[in-house]
Amino acid sequence: MVPFSVLDLSPITEGATAADALRNTLDLARHAEGLGYHRYWLAEHHNMPGIASSATALVIGHVAAGTRTIRVGSGGIMLQNHAPLVIAEQFGTLESLFPGRIDLGIGRAPGTDMPTARALRRDLGEDSTERFPEDVSELRAYLSPTVPGQRIRAVPGEGLNVPIWVLGSSLYGAQLAAMLGMPFAFASHFAPGAMIEALQLYRSRFEPSEELKQPYAMLGVNVIAADTDREAARLFTSAQQSFVNLRRGQPGRLPPPIDDFDSVATPVERAQVRQALACSFVGDPQTVKQGLADFMKRTEPDELIISGQIFDHSARLRSFSIAAEVRDALAERSVV
Repeated sequence: MVPFSVLDLSPITEGATAADALRNTLDLARHAEGLGYHRYWLAEHHNMPGIASSATALVIGHVAAGTRTIRVGSGGIMLQNHAPLVIAEQFGTLESLFPGRIDLGIGRAPGTDMPTARALRRDLGEDSTERFPEDVSELRAYLSPTVPGQRIRAVPGEGLNVPIWVLGSSLYGAQLAAMLGMPFAFASHFAPGAMIEALQLYRSRFEPSEELKQPYAMLGVNVIAADTDREAARLFTSAQQSFVNLRRGQPGRLPPPIDDFDSVATPVERAQVRQALACSFVGDPQTVKQGLADFMKRTEPDELIISGQIFDHSARLRSFSIAAEVRDALAERSVV
């Protein structure tokens, strides 16, 4: 069975607060744990009025403390915003508190605009993204057993071997993950253009490491599921509107669904949405099942991580329930 996991942006909906979003995050995590989802990841974004997970390590601790078995981690921590030692200490602390349950997904983008990135890390230079491979290596060293003569140690952190994933939306991350023998997560849920080529590159160039002997690729998808295709399509308009607002330079809270998305977006914007959100499976259980089955046959992922930006929390819970039913049906079909 291909494991299904959850990617949560802790959406702040119109008319709600960050506190509401964080309560919903924990509720969804408990719901996902009960449904057998494998891991629950939270994403680092900054200066975004509609995302409550900016202090990602804190939210991971909140979710891990409120659940019992599901793995909890970052999808991801944007490493150029932080010194590797700080992240090693944070995730070493999380692993010490919740042993065997913490993942550390890392990316090289800032997760925000450049003025905000400079506010986060004031020594940010022009070569900050170019330092990413060195920062990854430094971070891995802090979480590995110490060696003789090592002067700087992550306490907690050293020797805990927290699983580190490389995240990417281009060929760069695929190449780095392959070279270092690390698991790879591709952001096909919002940037699917290079997905197939990135998968091929990662799998063909993978070099085994002590941590990972075979390539392991996780793909992001959007699932908006409801009892009818029509209801799901309406729920999906919240994510579509949010994407258009972001492209217009007007990020805001997650808007309520509308009956006619075409009426609020230009033809060019609608084309951009179709392209960016191409890996979205929207519909009733049968529609979602067929869509995911075709996608998995084409890409052969080792794991899927599902995002579901839905305005109504109860509808969001229902969507993840349907996705779990689809997972089980696909697993049963593969066995037969």
